[in-house]
Amino acid sequence: MEFNHNHPLKNLNTFGIYANAENFANFNSIEELKRLLENAKQPLMILGGGSNILLTQNIKGSILKNEIFGIDIIEEDNKSVAVKVGGGVVWHDFVSWSIERNLGGLENLSLIPGSVGAAPMQNIGAYGSEIKSVFKQLEAVNIESKELKIFENKDCQFGYRTSIFKTQLKNKYVICSVTFRLNKYPEFNTSYGAIEDELRDMGEITSLKSISQAVINIRSRKLPDPNIIGNSGSFFKNPTISNIEFQSLKKDFPLIVGYPNGDNETKVAAGWLIEQAGWKGFRDGDAGVHKNQALVLVNYGNAKGKDILNLSKKIQDSVEQKFGIQLIPEVNIL
Repeated sequence: MEFNHNHPLKNLNTFGIYANAENFANFNSIEELKRLLENAKQPLMILGGGSNILLTQNIKGSILKNEIFGIDIIEEDNKSVAVKVGGGVVWHDFVSWSIERNLGGLENLSLIPGSVGAAPMQNIGAYGSEIKSVFKQLEAVNIESKELKIFENKDCQFGYRTSIFKTQLKNKYVICSVTFRLNKYPEFNTSYGAIEDELRDMGEITSLKSISQAVINIRSRKLPDPNIIGNSGSFFKNPTISNIEFQSLKKDFPLIVGYPNGDNETKVAAGWLIEQAGWKGFRDGDAGVHKNQALVLVNYGNAKGKDILNLSKKIQDSVEQKFGIQLIPEVNIL
């Protein structure tokens, strides 16, 4: 196992940004990871599917790409199964695996880009579901001590698009595998977004497969394929404000889109805010905002990471000026 030097990253990030890694290597086992960590130059970055990063410069130090694969049922009872999945497995491949076996819990999370290892870091979610509801535990290697540690659900401190791995333990551990608890007798969740309407248009009965396909249809219409137009999905988090603030905004903006988030808060649709601020379909050179979904920033070809970053800052300033709401990037900016 040797490091490649000045390794190109364009094909390893879904924005398709040109950047190089000073040192780069793959690992496909915990043992390989530990050996690479012994010789890795700092700073260290772990790369999964490259779907949640914006590269604004060449990366100093070392990048290690997780290629630990495998999907294995390790426990089973009358109601559920525990499935251990390698951190390098493509997320949607795992979702498809679960649906083929009629195991519920992941169907609303279909077609989310990225790898299984990255999923717990930001507690990925969509259409009323988050992985914390099916998460059992994960294995992670401490970068400094090289020791393997098991993290249970409560240890991960899951929140909205966050976890302990984005806060106190950021850049401290490498997630090698994740174990999920999936249901043999799933309860369908079709109340969020346009899933019910899509199922009706499809003429399908409600099932894991039809819900997954409905989500795929909706996401495919709204979100550009990164293989065609560089992007990282939703660039910003949906901001959470107090119910009082939301009702105040609603007086000035009656059509503002929001969803209850507990008893005292409302989650506001960031895409609606950005669109109302006039950014939907905007383009400056090869950096732009997607024409169908204002929450998605795109690279039309040769945009630099700094071009995308500068555009995102202009959007943030514009939304804050118009609505008094600060947008926080969901994407990791490097």
